Amino acid sequence: MPNNNEMIFDYSDNNPQIMSLADICLANNNIDQSLYTKYDVKRGLRDLDGKGVLAGLTDISEIRQNKIVDGKTVPTDGKLFYRGINVNDIIKGFLKDKRFGFEEVTYLLIFGKLPNAQELEEFTNLLATYRTLPTNFVRDVVMKAPTSDMMNTLARSVLTLYCYDKNANDISISNVLRQCLQLISVFPLLSVYGYQAYNHYCCNQSLVIHVPDPKLSTAENILMLLREDKKYTELEAKVLDLALVLHAEHGGGNNSTFTTHVVTSSGTDTYSAIAAALSSLKGPKHGGANLKVVGMFEEMKREIKDWTDEEEIDVYLQKLLHKEAFDRSGLIYGMGHAVYSISDPRAIALKSFVKELAVEKGLEKEFTLYSNVERLAPIVIGREKKIYKGVSANVDFYSGFIYSMLGLPKELFTPIFAIARISGWSAHRLEELINAGKIIRPAYKSVCDEKEYIPLSER
Repeated sequence: MPNNNEMIFDYSDNNPQIMSLADICLANNNIDQSLYTKYDVKRGLRDLDGKGVLAGLTDISEIRQNKIVDGKTVPTDGKLFYRGINVNDIIKGFLKDKRFGFEEVTYLLIFGKLPNAQELEEFTNLLATYRTLPTNFVRDVVMKAPTSDMMNTLARSVLTLYCYDKNANDISISNVLRQCLQLISVFPLLSVYGYQAYNHYCCNQSLVIHVPDPKLSTAENILMLLREDKKYTELEAKVLDLALVLHAEHGGGNNSTFTTHVVTSSGTDTYSAIAAALSSLKGPKHGGANLKVVGMFEEMKREIKDWTDEEEIDVYLQKLLHKEAFDRSGLIYGMGHAVYSISDPRAIALKSFVKELAVEKGLEKEFTLYSNVERLAPIVIGREKKIYKGVSANVDFYSGFIYSMLGLPKELFTPIFAIARISGWSAHRLEELINAGKIIRPAYKSVCDEKEYIPLSER
């Protein structure tokens, strides 16, 4: 029992005092929404037509979603380029050679050129060498205070690695490159070990900690580390590798990559910059979106009796849009993108393997449901929302389904995104440092009236 001088304190308790203070906070922080239009504020750093405000230049990747016809901008099928090379051509290249592609793409993004056979082998071996954690790090850091939120676990581990780096604050290009390659290598370990700690300590399951195999690719190591028997099929590894390739980079304007540029521009260390990017990616409007898609389809499968009945699917989609189903958000998750309108090239590339994997797993009926929703949702959205701008499936539409078929726990869906995207973050951090730009500091206009200070005794 605590003595009279001790106080029992619950960090999670929103007590009446906090609730009262929250009311004050709400009452004094509302901004007249009309002022955003009055002062032409680009909310979300985007124009009213959805075009992003130009905030920088990059040579790392490019997103194309329209073309110029007779002097007018016309939407077209989306295309994604890594260092000027169409990502579809990259995928065709390593699939034709029956190779894994993530390591090659990581080299391309960071160094700006495709590696030859010797360079790729040496680079892959370097990543394998770096795929290890400091002595007792798993026991002393990863296993402590486990949580179901793997993104927070991952960010905590990254920030703690700072303490093990004698040159943590050195932002010379060679040192930052070394740090980035090490983080790229250990992200699979930090993610999977973090999940295994949670699964053991919070879910009372067996603790499974495997040692990575230097002969395996990043995708193969993820599957091997996660599974108790270490086994996986060739198709499983190929599809996961493809997902990593497609999530590795997506322009400098996405939220987490822009966060990397912003934080890097302040001159801070690599661990802090990557932890900030992780915090951004965690958000359900960014990296957490595929979880929403999976949750939506789980309810859909319960509510729709015949998964091939287009009329029944149409009715459910209407309910989603009218905030009568799932999370009542009014959204059909996995449909639409801030940039792409006609098609998301990443979704198309993933879908080409979804059916094959569904057949291997005996989930053809689920695949048919996904396909029907992908086809019908744009029609329903156009009809119910009067939106005639193209709406198509985005990369999140199929990625969650793929991860589910691979047996990945939901807690690892967003960390898998991070395992891939850190390659892009690293490239952008290096690009920001090499070009020595100014600290990124956009303008905010104050709309607060000037007030007189009132002495405490008169309030």
